[in-house]
Amino acid sequence: MSTDTGYIHALRFASLSALYDPVVALTSREQTFKSALLDGVALEPGQRVLDIGCGTGTLACMVAQREPEVEVCGLDGDPAILERARRKAAERGVPVRFSHGMSFQLPFPDNHFDSVLSSLFFHHLNPDAKQRTLAEIFRVLKPAGHLHIADWGAAQDPLMRAAFLVIQLVDGFATTQDSVRGKLPGMMEQAGFNDVHVDGRFRTMLGTMEIVRAKRHASRDASH
Repeated sequence: MSTDTGYIHALRFASLSALYDPVVALTSREQTFKSALLDGVALEPGQRVLDIGCGTGTLACMVAQREPEVEVCGLDGDPAILERARRKAAERGVPVRFSHGMSFQLPFPDNHFDSVLSSLFFHHLNPDAKQRTLAEIFRVLKPAGHLHIADWGAAQDPLMRAAFLVIQLVDGFATTQDSVRGKLPGMMEQAGFNDVHVDGRFRTMLGTMEIVRAKRHASRDASH
């Protein structure tokens, strides 16, 4: 997804979307890193949780399975992939509400969600769209709400850096350069988030997967 007309699909091209789930499962240690991300989320009954750039809905469904009394929303800019997400939620018997929209113009009111989650999404955004998306997330989070992101991060060693070239060739160098340079935590701080912390890094076939969490402090407001 991009702020210009160059929307980036899950595997770059819409025709490859059907391959997304098996490719991610095979190459990224998906269950490991998504479970680790959710281990850091304090899910409680009655909360609202948003999965932004939800794709085929795997993470959103995992949230609903972990805590059935949480209201889970998934948002993505690709209507076709949202249909796959809805089918997945129906097959798993979980009540996830999926919405079509762009991350930098969220169709939700201020102070609405207790937590916002994202996995393998931010590397699809150019730098401007990343900052606009983080500002929107800050807006829709409740005071003291949390943001949890799992995405490609700075390589742990030359092997992981070389492996990440595959992602850059598929998704583009302009959008992924912030990831490989480890800039996302700093961008989160620039957007007004506090307590930014890298919870973990995982070696995968395609590079280093990084889990980052942050908090919107109760004393801050969206004007920051």
